[in-house]
Amino acid sequence: MARIAVIGAGMGAMAAAARLAVAGHRVVVYERTETYGGALRRLERDGFAFDTGPGLLTLPAVYRDLFVKTGKEALEDRVELVQVDPAARHVFADGTEVSLPNASRAGVVAALDEALGRGAGARWSDFLVRAREAWDRTRRPLLEEPLWSNWRVLDEKEPYPGVPHKRFLRTRRAVKLHEIGAWELRDPRLAALLADSALAYGVDPGTAPASAAVLPYMEHAFGTWYVRGGIRELARAVYERCLARRVEFVFGAEVTAIVEKDGRAAGVEFADGTSAEADTVVGPGPWRLRGLLPGAELYGAGAVPPEPEDRFPGRVVVCLALRGAREPGAVHRTVVHAADADGDLEKFRRGGVVPELPTVLVDRPDDPALRPDADHESVVLTATVPAATEYDWAAPGAADAFADRMVAAAGRAVPGLGERVLWREVRTPLDTERETGATGGAVPPPALAAPEGVLHPANATAVPGLFAVGGWSHPGGGLPHAGMSGALVAGLVVEGPEFRGSQ
Repeated sequence: MARIAVIGAGMGAMAAAARLAVAGHRVVVYERTETYGGALRRLERDGFAFDTGPGLLTLPAVYRDLFVKTGKEALEDRVELVQVDPAARHVFADGTEVSLPNASRAGVVAALDEALGRGAGARWSDFLVRAREAWDRTRRPLLEEPLWSNWRVLDEKEPYPGVPHKRFLRTRRAVKLHEIGAWELRDPRLAALLADSALAYGVDPGTAPASAAVLPYMEHAFGTWYVRGGIRELARAVYERCLARRVEFVFGAEVTAIVEKDGRAAGVEFADGTSAEADTVVGPGPWRLRGLLPGAELYGAGAVPPEPEDRFPGRVVVCLALRGAREPGAVHRTVVHAADADGDLEKFRRGGVVPELPTVLVDRPDDPALRPDADHESVVLTATVPAATEYDWAAPGAADAFADRMVAAAGRAVPGLGERVLWREVRTPLDTERETGATGGAVPPPALAAPEGVLHPANATAVPGLFAVGGWSHPGGGLPHAGMSGALVAGLVVEGPEFRGSQ
C-alpha cells in the first residue's frame, strides 16, 4: 500500500483519489481552501442557491464509470440526473429564436428549418455527420488514453473532414471553426450556434481549429444533463464516494513545495512549515507544478510544453435573486447571442478589452432546491471574458458595469428581468483564481487535435512519482475531461507507463 498525496480537491483530483483508494493505496487530499469541488462551487444566500461553475453536464458516462469502478452504488443512486429539454433556446442578434431539442437530430433539423428557413436544418445535420468523424478520430487519444509519446501526430492533420470550398481559383477546406460557419453552414445564425459551442468552453471560435466541431457534437450525441439540486451535487457525490473509500481530506492546507528525494517526488510541504511524506504525489497542472518544484525538469525534450494559464480566457458569472415565479414554458438554458459577435471577439483579442455586448448564457433551472419558495427564482448568467491578467476586474466599477450589460442582454430572454431583481452577486475571474488557483482565473480549454489545436502536457511527468491531474493537463478542461483525467492518472500510478487507457 503506497502513500499518495493529492494536491487540491478539484473534480479530476477527487476522481483520481477515489480510484487510487480502491486500488489499495492510502490517499490523502490536501486542499488549500475550505471545501472541495474546484470550479464546481455554490453560492447560497437568503434561501437562494446558485451554481457558479458549469451549469450542465455532458458525457455523464464518465462519472457513471467512476462510480461503477469505485463501489456498488451507481451514480444515479447518489444524484438525480435530468436530461434537459430543449437543450437550449437561442436568441440571435436579428431577433430570430429557436429551441433545439436534446439529442434528437430529426427534432433539431425540423426546429432549424422552421426558425431559419428550409435547408438550415440539413446543413447543420450534415455538419454534425462530419463532426462525428472528427470525434471518432480523436476520442481515444484525447479522452481515453494517456498522451501519446508521439503526440505530434495529433498536430499533423486536421481531423475534421471539411467540405471542399472554392475561393479565388483555389479549393480549400475549413481548418478553423469560423471557416466552417462561413463556408459550410452559410448562415450567420448557424455560425453563431457553432461559435457559442466553443465560447462556452472558453475557446475563441475565431482562432479555434475546425476540430472544435467535436464540442457541439458531444452535446448532440450524448445530450446535456442537469443534476437535481445543482451541479454542485455532483461534486458532493464524488467527495462522499472518496470518503466511503477512506480517502482522507485535509482542508486549509496550502501546499507550497513538493519534496524531492533521490530524484523522485517524496512528499509535500505546507505554508505553515510542516510536511507530509508520500511515495507518490498527484499535483495540479504543470504551470503550477513548476512553482512547487522549482528548477526541476518536469517534461523531457519533445514533450508537449506547458502553456501559461493566463493566455486563456475566464468567465464572469452573475447570480440573480428574482422576485416572481418562473413563468410557464420557461426553458432551462437560453443563449443570447452577441449583436456583433465578430466585433466583440476582435476586441477580446486586442489587449483584453471586454466585449460591449457579450454572448450570455442564461440558466434558469426549474428546481425548488435553488429558491426559497415558488414565488421566487434563481438565475445564473455567464459570459466568457479576458482573464484577470488581461483586464483589471478589480478596478472600481469594472465588474458591475459589465454585469449591467449582461443583465441587459439577458433581458431579451427573461420577461421583466430588470424589475424582478431583488439582489445580485457578481463573480469575476478574480474569484475563480482565488478558488481554483488558476492564474488570472483562466478556464482551461479541452484538448483539440489539429495543426493549431490545443494539447496539454501529459499526466506523467519526468520526475518519478509525480503526476499532474485536472484541466491544465491532458485531456484538458471540462467536466467530462476532468473525470477522464482522474482515470488516466490512476491508471498510470497503478499500472505504470504501460497503461494504455480504458478498454
